[in-house]
Amino acid sequence: MTADTTTSPDLLVLHTLRLSGFVAAPVIARRTELDHVTVDAALAAAAEAGRVKERTGRVAGWTLTAEGRTEHARLLAAELDASGARAAVERAESRFLELNQPFKEICSRWQVRPDGTPNDHSDPAYDRGVVDELGALHPRAVEVTAELAGVLPRFGRYPRDLAAAWERVDGGETTAFAAPLRESYHDVWMELHQDLMSTLGRERGAADGH
Repeated sequence: MTADTTTSPDLLVLHTLRLSGFVAAPVIARRTELDHVTVDAALAAAAEAGRVKERTGRVAGWTLTAEGRTEHARLLAAELDASGARAAVERAESRFLELNQPFKEICSRWQVRPDGTPNDHSDPAYDRGVVDELGALHPRAVEVTAELAGVLPRFGRYPRDLAAAWERVDGGETTAFAAPLRESYHDVWMELHQDLMSTLGRERGAADGH
């Protein structure tokens, strides 16, 4: 009997909100690769059940309620059990954590120069050196996520999103490296980290760092 590894649209929508915190419906559709009709229907059903709430105005989007976080955790645990992928996710998390500290150090060098001053990105040679460090780490991160996507397909967004962010960094877009809420490499990395922890049903510990 083949294990079920297909994530339901309802869980994909809740999961995106859990990882990102506050997201607009078009962003959910892009990240999940679900069509807009499916996303809107899932959001409407979740809102009726009290699991999500919408904020309107200049900055509009959706977020999980406390009930939504509980239901998300329940569904994620059930998916992991049904998929039989726990060992694979644990291996992927272990490999990710081996990369996490080097990645944090690279990000620190991107933000602060060796003399302790903020990096204002006025030195192209310095920036290129840090970008090249990220470039050396990037294939290893993609490898971890690509292998995991073969077990749980919903992880397939990470090879794609890491590659897209890397292309922007390599092309000289300074905000694509570590700027928050800009779909930067750091944003994707943080979501991947949270995804691994959420999937395994655990909270952040000392080994996780940021």
